[in-house]
This record gives sequence, C-alpha cells and structure tokens, in this order.
Amino acid sequence: MKVILNKDLAALGEEGDVKDVAKGYARNFLFPRGIALPYNERTIKLFESRKEEIEARKIQKRQDASGLKDKLEALSLALIMPAGTNGKLYGAVTAQTVADELAKQGFQIERKKIEIPGNTIKSVGKYKIAVKLYENAAAECSLSVEGQPVKAETKTPAAPPRRRRKTYSAVPSVDDMAEDVPASEGAAETPREPEAPAAANAGTSTDTASAE
Repeated sequence: MKVILNKDLAALGEEGDVKDVAKGYARNFLFPRGIALPYNERTIKLFESRKEEIEARKIQKRQDASGLKDKLEALSLALIMPAGTNGKLYGAVTAQTVADELAKQGFQIERKKIEIPGNTIKSVGKYKIAVKLYENAAAECSLSVEGQPVKAETKTPAAPPRRRRKTYSAVPSVDDMAEDVPASEGAAETPREPEAPAAANAGTSTDTASAE
C-alpha cells in the first residue's frame, strides 16, 4: 500500500516521501497518528502545494546537522569503567552507554545512530565512534575508555558451629534416685508398735489378787 509521509519517521523516511507499507501497519499505526496519508490524487496535490515548505525544512535540518557535527567532533568523551589489571572491562561499552554519556553533556542522540567498532568495547583504550546525523552526514567522535580497578572482597571464614555441652546437676533429683532403686527394695515397710512384756502383765495380776 502506498502512503505519503506527513511527518518524519526515523524507521521509514521524511515528510513528503512516498513509501510502500503493509495495509495493517498503515491503518493501525500510521494513519491514526497522522504520520502518513493515503497516496491518491488529493494527497499528491496537497503535498505539491507544500513542496517549498518541506524543502525549506530540509535545508534547515542540513544546517543543524552540520553545526552538530562540528560540536561532536570537537568533543572528547571519557568513560571510566570497572576493569581488571589486564585492561579487560567488567562488562562492555555499548551504543547505549555512549548515548547516555552524550545526554549528560547536552546531546540527545538516538542509540541506533551511534556506531561503535565491533558493536561493543571490552578493553580500555582510545577509540573512534561514528554518529549518524541528517541524510549522509556523520560525525566522528573520540572516546577514551579508562579502567577503574575493582578491589577483591575478602570474606571472613565462618566460625565452626559450637557444640552444646550437657550440664549435670551436682545433687540428684528425687526422680533420679527413684530410678536407681529396684522396685522390690523401694516398697516402704509399715512400722509395728512394740508389745508389752507378758511377764510384767502377769505379775501385776497376782499381786492384785493377794491384796484382796
């Protein structure tokens, strides 16, 4: 399906460009957002009347890109990344890393417009990166990647678990003593009352009879 772009769309083209797209993409995304219009006689005439206006905007974009190119090429980017003693980075410098650093310095550059040698940087050193601008214009920036030593963490060895010692009471409890006594010996005997001597009782009775 042919459409005419009503606005710039980085993934597709610029205002006034005629593009072939899928019907679903046009009806569900481009048309509802006003990014594109159907390609027909009415829209062709509309864009013919806006031709000078569109071309003036393109001239301004070229001028802006030229000025941005000069600023970026005069810029020296420096990144400090965690690295080992051999210069290898813990991680990597990506296009997003560079885009974030540029944003800190006031340059809003899309990640996909930044080209890094080998796609990623994994060692300290000095590099040249390319930033795509408008049309065929591109800026070449200097990037210095410095390593920050990472201190190895020393872990204190864990103390061995302490064994619990059993404690014994110096004085045995009643229950402990009861367990040591056999059942046959543990039964208590009932004390018996002492009996009066028989001879003494008999003597008393004789004496009483004689007195009478």
